[in-house]
Amino acid sequence: MSAACLPGSDLPEPIFPVQRTETEWRQKLSPEQYRVLRGAGTELACSGAFHDHHGQGSYHCVGCGNLLFRSPEKFDSGTGWPSYFQPATPQSVGTRIDTSHGMVRTEVHCARCGGHLGHLFEDGPAPTGLRYCINSVVLEFRPELP
Repeated sequence: MSAACLPGSDLPEPIFPVQRTETEWRQKLSPEQYRVLRGAGTELACSGAFHDHHGQGSYHCVGCGNLLFRSPEKFDSGTGWPSYFQPATPQSVGTRIDTSHGMVRTEVHCARCGGHLGHLFEDGPAPTGLRYCINSVVLEFRPELP
C-alpha cells in the first residue's frame, strides 16, 4: 500500500488516469452504480447479478472499462457478493485503509478511475489466501469468445 493511502498521510490523494466531474459520473452511471462506485456504498448481500454467476470471461469496471478480475479467479465465498482470490493483473486494482462504520478494513478500488469496488479480506482460498469481496453493481461482465 502506498503512503498516500495511509490515514494521516501528508501526501495528496492519488490522481487516477480516468477523471470525470461528478456531473459526468452521474450521467454515466445508474443511481445505484453511482452510490456504490463513487460513494463507497455496498449493495445488499445476494442482490447482485454476479454473486452466483459462473460464466467464463472477465469482469470490468462499470465506470471506466478497466479489466479487474477474470472468471478462473472467482470463487463462491458464501458471503452473497462475488469474490476473487486475485485481480486480473497486479495493476488492475488498488487498496487503501477504510475506517468507516467503526471498523478498519482494506478498501479495493479501480486503479484507473479510483471507484470503490468492495473490500479485501485475508480469509480466501489458496494460492493467495485473499478474498476480494466486490459489489456486482460496479462490474461489467464480458464473456469469453469461442
